[in-house]
Amino acid sequence: MSIDLTKMPKLGFGLMRLPTNGDEIDLEAVSKMVDDYIAAGLNYFDTAYVYHGGNSERAAKECIVKRYPRDSFYLATKLPAWSIKTADDRDRIFNEQCERAGVEYFDFYLLHSVEEGGNYDTYEKFDCFEWGLQKKREGKIRHFGFSFHGTPALLEKLLDDHPEVEFVQIQLNYLDWDNPVISSGRLYEILNERGIPIIVMEPVKGGTLASPPPEALGKFEAARKGASAASWALRFVASLPGVMTILSGMSNSEQMKDNISTFTGFEPLSDSEKQVIEQVKEIMRGKPTIGCTSCRYCCDGCPQGIKIPDIFTLINSMRIYNEGWRAKNYYNTNIAPIAKASDCIGCGQCEGVCPQHLPIIEYLKEAAQELEN
Repeated sequence: MSIDLTKMPKLGFGLMRLPTNGDEIDLEAVSKMVDDYIAAGLNYFDTAYVYHGGNSERAAKECIVKRYPRDSFYLATKLPAWSIKTADDRDRIFNEQCERAGVEYFDFYLLHSVEEGGNYDTYEKFDCFEWGLQKKREGKIRHFGFSFHGTPALLEKLLDDHPEVEFVQIQLNYLDWDNPVISSGRLYEILNERGIPIIVMEPVKGGTLASPPPEALGKFEAARKGASAASWALRFVASLPGVMTILSGMSNSEQMKDNISTFTGFEPLSDSEKQVIEQVKEIMRGKPTIGCTSCRYCCDGCPQGIKIPDIFTLINSMRIYNEGWRAKNYYNTNIAPIAKASDCIGCGQCEGVCPQHLPIIEYLKEAAQELEN
């Protein structure tokens, strides 16, 4: 069953950063966001086995599956390589996902975070591509693909080795376009040249592009009065040919409203606006920020319970906005009582799962110096 790009919603609802009450997902708030999203004529939901400690799929059941006809929305989820130890784990995880989400099939199913090393090796070792095709033949998967955090060379090899792949999900935003670690631009070019539909993740880079430095905000405001920084990031990606759906991990109704507004009567970037984006890129490249997207993959396995993304958010805030006192106060009140940056024991678990390939251990040492002195 081929994918008709013209019938896919341009804005997808990513269920990775849902609103919470304490440690629990706020199902009432999520349901309201789902209602607003569907009322706007949109219907692509993206979750994963590991999001919110496994509770994102359960939230999808409560807020979407139980409340809307199954054929009225698309639901995507992912198979995590790091949870596969035997071939039997593939079906065990898939069946658990179906039970969690309350569905008999997934519209889009992905091998999660394919990249060089452990994840790629695991998927090949346990023949997960053929397994996915079998699930599709059984009617339990409608469309099969993978999310990708590897090099352009690996992407080309995968596409050559596995022509059965129907779509690929990549990290794509204007700041990472020329990033040699992420290679957003080259990954996009490879997929677009081959005519493979692209699902975009991290279009606002974990919120970084929604809150750029003040001088960057000034550039945006001068060019398009009243438009949010997030809308510029989304329009950059949505203006690219071959992009099927753009995921936004919306955390509140305000973000939902702004994003829906961006795609209502959508306007591609003009040539002059593309120049503004280039100016903003130069401004942001001059800031020594940490390229964390707050995916939180590093948190679940941290033996010290360190809230690594929250610490990096504070560091970036200090460096961009020069608000050291506020950041330190928040750190001492909300983060340090649970676990400090200096509590890191250097085990490397976090670096092994980081999609951005960040030197987290070193960054935590820097954070301890900046926040604890």
